[in-house]
Order: sequence, then C-alpha cells, then structure tokens
Amino acid sequence: MADELDFQRLASLASDEQAPEIEAPARLKSRTYTALIHRQRESGPLLGLTASKRSGRKLCVFEELVEIAPVGSKMESVFFCQVCHARVLAENFEHAPIWWAGCPYVRFQNR
Repeated sequence: MADELDFQRLASLASDEQAPEIEAPARLKSRTYTALIHRQRESGPLLGLTASKRSGRKLCVFEELVEIAPVGSKMESVFFCQVCHARVLAENFEHAPIWWAGCPYVRFQNR
C-alpha cells in the first residue's frame, strides 16, 4: 500500500504542469542505447545497413563507407558503434565533442 501511495505521489508530481521538465543526461541515454542494441543482438542479427537506410534511418560516415563497400550482408549487420570513438565519448562526457552526421550518440548530446 505504501508503494502505491509513493507511486501516486510521484505520478502527480510528474503530471503537474508547474513542474520543470527533467531530461535524462546524454551519458545515460548513450549507455542505454548501447545496452538496448546489445540486447537486441541477442535475439538475432541486426538489420543490415542497406535495409536501415532504405527504412529512413540515417547512417553515420563509417556506416556509409561499409554500406557502399562490397561486403556481405553479415558484415552489414555489425554494431559499428561498438568500436567507434563517438560512442566512448558520448557514454563518458555530457557534452562530448562529436559531430558525425547520422550518429545516434550525437543526437543524444544535442538535446
């Protein structure tokens, strides 16, 4: 019962129009994104870069290079952010100096 009352109190604070909007830190968003991609990979390969681009997702400069290179579909489904310095910076700095077009970590930093 006490948990329910606490939850109701928090919910009423969150819905209060007077309350300031609290946004998650960019580092937390970056780490969460990485964790979600790793979790998604557990259920099977990621969508290939060509298919991702076709569906409207922007690719970063490194993904663009791989997408136009003559590589197999297995290589296109790799999580390239895992080895990118932009991910490391975004997960460790709140205002990381990264500007790659199409990089999801840049979007987290710019909010």
